[in-house]
Parts: sequence; structure tokens; C-alpha cells
Amino acid sequence: MTLHMTSHDANPAPVSNARTAWLFFACLAIPSAMHAQQPAFAVATIRPSSGAVQFEHDGKTETTPGTLRMQDVSVQTCIKWAYGVQDNQISGPGWINSDKFDITAKADDPATEEQMKLMMRTLLTDRFKLSFHHQDKELKAFVLTVAKGGAKVTLAAAPDAKPFRQNTANSTIAKSMTIRDFADFISGPLQMPVVDETGLTGKYDFVLDFTHYLPDAKNMGPDRPDTTSILMAAMEGELGIKMETRKTQVDVMVIDHVEKPSAN
Repeated sequence: MTLHMTSHDANPAPVSNARTAWLFFACLAIPSAMHAQQPAFAVATIRPSSGAVQFEHDGKTETTPGTLRMQDVSVQTCIKWAYGVQDNQISGPGWINSDKFDITAKADDPATEEQMKLMMRTLLTDRFKLSFHHQDKELKAFVLTVAKGGAKVTLAAAPDAKPFRQNTANSTIAKSMTIRDFADFISGPLQMPVVDETGLTGKYDFVLDFTHYLPDAKNMGPDRPDTTSILMAAMEGELGIKMETRKTQVDVMVIDHVEKPSAN
């Protein structure tokens, strides 16, 4: 059987010039539309820090639905909060950790903390002109595991509550906090990455009391006490979590460009 192709089938009608132009401009509009969809705060003020926060090296961050308030924070602190990374996962100029700011930002509508973290990413891009790329590096890190006697942390009394952490002169109080979040916190003063391999996936209430691990003032020499050793002993003694050092591959954010904040 022979199939006969009509002239219409053999030569399909060309797409009109108007339709071609419409498709072209539609494609050009896609990146702009994608950028417009990035969540952003409706308004944000950034000012030089009005003063340090007692016992906190990373300042203070508070959120309510749709509102973010940060006191005495660095750009590096903002990056850590927005992207969920630790100090040693950020490689950039020194001022992003030394210059401190007070930031107040508000969304048009009530927003969760996770949504506001995405908005902070946009703020970092728009106001600090932040750009970066990722790079894997082998770094020495602290690895957290459950000690032989078992973990001594208690499941959170209010697991749905907002995580809470407060430092005092001789302790750290934590409520509704994951071990991963606590690992991110202690990585700052340790100045090393901290990897959570405890397998503890819940939210916990605990107090890390350093009192029994501090050297006796009468026997202290001129040198400062080894704070890392004190932390390691307290973590195992109070929380049942062991800390040991190990080399591991770490994803590092390498800052390509960042500027002092633009005017409010």
C-alpha cells in the first residue's frame, strides 16, 4: 500500500513572525520572573551595632511571625543563620566577622522563621551584594558521638516551641534544641567545624554546666585555662556526648564579592 502525503503535510505552515517574537520575549522574561519570586522582606533597616550582647559572641537573633530582629551581628552571623552553615564553612574578608550591625526586617505578611531565612538570603544579595561559590575542603573537625554511658539529654517538654538558648557566666541553657543546632553553636567559639554523628534526631532540653570542670582559682597559673578541654569534659560529663577530632570533607562557601551595607 502506498501512502500519499499531501502538500500540506510535507510543508507545514511557518510560525508567524508575531508568534516567534512573542516566544522570544517570553523566554527573556523567565529569569526576571524567577528573580521576582525570591522571598524578600518588605522593609529592612541596617545600622551599626548599638552595643554588645552579654555572654554572646554572635549577638542576638529574635523572630516573631514576619519580623526579624538581630542585635550586634556580623555579616558572617547573617550568612550562618540564612544558610545553616558554621563559621569555618565561610571563607571571606575579615570585616564580615568583625563589623557588627543591628538589623530589623519585616515581611508584608506573617512568615515563619524558615521563610525569613530565605528572605535574609535575598537581603544579603540586595544590600550587601553577596555572591559566593561552593568548594569542598578537607578540614580538621570535632565529631560528636554518644558516650559509652549513653546520652544524658532529655526530650524537650515542648518540642513544638521555638528553640531557646541562653549563656550565663558558667553554663549554657538550651530548650527545644537539636544536637545539630547546638553543634553549629559551639563551632563558633571552638573555631572548628563540628559534625553531629550522635544519631540523636529529636529536640532536647539540657543545661551544660561548666562549674565542676573549671580549674580551681587557687591553683590557676598565669595562663588562661584550656576552654576546649573544659568544653569536651563538660559535654561528656553533663550531656553524655563525646567530642573527638577527625579530618573530614567540609562544604565551604567561598565569598566572591561582598560590600558594606547599602543605605536604608
